[in-house]
Amino acid sequence: MPSQKALIRRPSPRLAEGLVTHIERTKVDVELAAEQWEAYAEALRTHGWETVEVDPADDCPDSVFVEDAVVVYRNVALIGRSGAESRRGETTGVEETVARLGCSVNWVWEPGTLDGGDVLKVGDTIYVGRGGRTNGAGIQQLRAAFEPLGARVVAVPVSKVLHLKSAVTALPDGTVVGHEPLVDTPSIFPRFLGVPEESGAHVVLLGGGKLLMAASAPKTAELYADLGHEPVLVDISEFEKLEGCVTCLSVRLRGLYA
Repeated sequence: MPSQKALIRRPSPRLAEGLVTHIERTKVDVELAAEQWEAYAEALRTHGWETVEVDPADDCPDSVFVEDAVVVYRNVALIGRSGAESRRGETTGVEETVARLGCSVNWVWEPGTLDGGDVLKVGDTIYVGRGGRTNGAGIQQLRAAFEPLGARVVAVPVSKVLHLKSAVTALPDGTVVGHEPLVDTPSIFPRFLGVPEESGAHVVLLGGGKLLMAASAPKTAELYADLGHEPVLVDISEFEKLEGCVTCLSVRLRGLYA
């Protein structure tokens, strides 16, 4: 089995101050969030992933959503530059971690903006959402970093949710899944499957047909099980209050590093 590592980062004590854009703010239980984060990390380890902790960024409320800070394709890590200026300090520590793991490190530069949550990799196709956090210049820089490595980059409009992966992720066979009312253009994906719950659109591929997903989507879990997958449910309710999901709490690296 290839080496599988997952970058994770502990929640900031200021987590409750995290940004919200497309939902109403509700009170976050920071202690419960810490417990849920531990259970999320344990679920990764239980299913064959070595967790690698990025140094905490306690002054950055959203820093637990480590996926937004970097996109990795093959052995190249592209450090993001968030469209939310207050989140740009989150990349500190991530750069050092991916370099230590053997990645070649590139950066998104001004005027480009890019959040990793806007990037969905399906094989060698990289879908990138253009919305509130990622702009055209950021997409151009992502193309420049990854197309020479064999990637095909497809830009996707995002207007109904925070990030592209707030709307869609993909199953092991490449079928893109999403809650259709929140997907701008389902037809852009060659294979699209609508799911009944918003949080059911978010899956992390653990390997062996196992899908890490939120416990808040039981109907979708049943659908995936009927399709032959094995849902692994985790409660991430406190992160969902901040528009977080199972994908944005880690950066999954397979080998060096597809």
